[in-house]
Amino acid sequence: MKEIERFINDGNRHFSFEVLPPLKGNGTGSLFSTIEKLSEMNPSYINITTHHSEYVYKELEDGHFERSRVRRRPGTVAIAAAIQNRFSIPVVPHVICSGINKDDIEYELLDLQFLGIENLLLLRGDKAKEDSRFTAVPNGYEHTTELQEQVNRFNEGFFIDGTPIKKPGKKFHYGVACYPEKHEEAPNPEMDLQYLKMKQDLGAEYAVTQLFYDNQKYFDFVERARKAGITIPIIPGIKPLAKLSQLTVVPKTFHCDLPQELAQEIVKCKTDEDAKTLGIEWGIHQCEELYEAGIKNIHFYTVSAVDSVAQIAKKIL
Repeated sequence: MKEIERFINDGNRHFSFEVLPPLKGNGTGSLFSTIEKLSEMNPSYINITTHHSEYVYKELEDGHFERSRVRRRPGTVAIAAAIQNRFSIPVVPHVICSGINKDDIEYELLDLQFLGIENLLLLRGDKAKEDSRFTAVPNGYEHTTELQEQVNRFNEGFFIDGTPIKKPGKKFHYGVACYPEKHEEAPNPEMDLQYLKMKQDLGAEYAVTQLFYDNQKYFDFVERARKAGITIPIIPGIKPLAKLSQLTVVPKTFHCDLPQELAQEIVKCKTDEDAKTLGIEWGIHQCEELYEAGIKNIHFYTVSAVDSVAQIAKKIL
């Protein structure tokens, strides 16, 4: 079943949320605690992020440093299986280009298909922090659109080398990301929309936005997208502020602006608890305004903000 289409079109208020796989060796306790806390509000689905690898530097005996990739978190497939085994909430794993090659993506698709998971979010993934630009691994992809083409071919019944799949399973349905305030690497907002239009034309069935704090920027983005011929649902992504440090960290990390009204209130906060309370109030305001504008589906980013998301969801649903 196309879970996203089901809840987008039923006219009711819905929310979904994203979780991050635990660091290697930490187990699933914290992850399951997050899901249990938010499952009380009947989420429509759970996004599972993925981080295939990241760079680390090891000092050699001669004083030089060797850069290599290491994996610090379990894969999306394992986490998806664990969540499916314990909860009756649909999962939508991320499948990304970063740190993985075409053959590994193919096995990831096979594993997800064996698990009966039909809904994906296809992303390029982040560049390494040390790199000035995104660099694909050997035999990997630079762009989400290339990843979409592989998934499309898999859906058509062909492996990456062109070999027919003897017994094709159910087809995958997928969404993509979009950026109300422009992707950091896009030269301008117009070209950023061109990329989103390409993703739609290749088969994306919906898009989820990067987090934002100014609803007007979301409304303006949707309006520009519609004028550009983008017709797929555009689901707003919300992440409540939870710490004083996020006044500067969030805009830098996620390349988004804080509205002046919010920024002025944050600087009045004396403690992280003050900032958390403000973040919840602002999140409720954002969601209620989105609902009033006819948006029925809201996606939450939960990292460092699980309690805040739970409080917002209880208030708005």
